[in-house]
Amino acid sequence: MNLSLSRRRMLALAGTGLAAPLLGCSRADRKPPASSLPVRIEVVAGGLARPWSLAFLPDGSLLVTEKSGSMKRVAGGKARPVAGVPSVMAEGQGGLFDVVLAPDFATTGRLFLTLAQGSVAANGTRLVAARLDGDRLRDVTPLWTATPAKRGAVHFGGRLLLLPDGTLLLTTGDGFDFREEAQRASSPLGKTIRLTQAGEPAPGNPAAGPEALPEVWTLGHRNPQGLARDPLSGRIYLSEHGPRGGDEVNLLSAGENYGWPVATRGMDYSGATISPFRSYPGMIDPVHVWTPSIAPSGLAVCRGTLFPEWEGDLFSGALVDRELRRLRLSADGARVLGEERVAPGLGARVRDVRVGPDGALWLLTDETPGQVLRLVRA
Repeated sequence: MNLSLSRRRMLALAGTGLAAPLLGCSRADRKPPASSLPVRIEVVAGGLARPWSLAFLPDGSLLVTEKSGSMKRVAGGKARPVAGVPSVMAEGQGGLFDVVLAPDFATTGRLFLTLAQGSVAANGTRLVAARLDGDRLRDVTPLWTATPAKRGAVHFGGRLLLLPDGTLLLTTGDGFDFREEAQRASSPLGKTIRLTQAGEPAPGNPAAGPEALPEVWTLGHRNPQGLARDPLSGRIYLSEHGPRGGDEVNLLSAGENYGWPVATRGMDYSGATISPFRSYPGMIDPVHVWTPSIAPSGLAVCRGTLFPEWEGDLFSGALVDRELRRLRLSADGARVLGEERVAPGLGARVRDVRVGPDGALWLLTDETPGQVLRLVRA
C-alpha cells in the first residue's frame, strides 16, 4: 500500500465530524484483576539511575542502559560503569535508550545502542554501533539518525529489535509538536524503521512511493516504546503511548499505517479532540487500547519460561500504573482475550520487560534508585 497521506487530506478527515466506529479493539477502562498465579520478585541489583533497557551477556552478566547516558555491567548483584558510552541529549524524555547485542557478539563484542542526539533546539533519534571490550565501549560508530533535526525533548521512541534475518527494527516518536509527520512516509518521525546492521535501508522494505524514505517499515505511530517478537509465530508487537488515553498495542505488518493522528482513542492534553475518528479505512486498528493511559513501556512475549500458564502471552510495563500487565492473546495473536495485573504490589514504574535465558521475567524499574528485578514462581 501507499504509506503517504498528505497533511491536507488528514486535516480534512479530522474536520468532517464523521467519526468512524471503534472496530476490532478491546478496552481497559477499569483496573483489571490481579493474577492468581503466585510469583516472587527477586532484587538482582539496585542503585541504578532510571535504567531504560537491559541485555543478557553470554557470561551471565547484564548490560543496563541508564537514561542519563550511562551504562552499567551487572554481575554478582553489583553494577559497575562501562566507559566509552557515546554522548546523549539527556533532556526531557531524551537520553540513552535501548541496547541489543549483534548476532556475532560472542566473538566480536559488537552491539547496538539507540539514543537521543543533539540539543533541545535540534535533535533526533540515533542508532549507534559499538564494540564491548571488557568494561569499555570501543569503535563507537553512528549508523542512522532521524533527519532533519527537530526541536523539543519528547517522543523519541528508541526501542530496538533484532530480526531473524539480521536486520534491525527501530521505533521513532512523532516529536509531539510534529504529529502530522507520522503520516508522511517522507519523514522519519512516528515510524518503525528497518535497517541493515550497517545502518542502510533493509532490502525488501515496502514500496512507499517516490518521496518516501526507503527505511520506513510502518507508519502512523505516536511514541512507541515497546517492541517484541514472538519467537514461535514470528508476530511482532508494538506498544505506544497515546495522549490522554488511547495507549495502544499493535500487531505490525510491513507497509501498514497504524493511524496516528488520523485515528485515535485519546484526547489532547488540553481536552480538545485530536480527531473524530477512532478507526479509519485503510488504517490498522490496535489489538488493545488502554483508556485511561497506563503509559506502556517495555514489551515481551512469554515463551519457554518458568510460567507455562502464560505461554504465548504479552507482558507490558506500566509507567503510570507502576506495575506489570499480562495480556492473554487469542490463538492467532490478533485479539486480547483478557488482562491481569502481575505482582500488583510492585509499586514501581516498570520501564523494561525481558524474558531471560533462565526462563524468568526480568524487569527494570524507572526510578532513582532503580532496580533490576527477576520474577519467578513463588
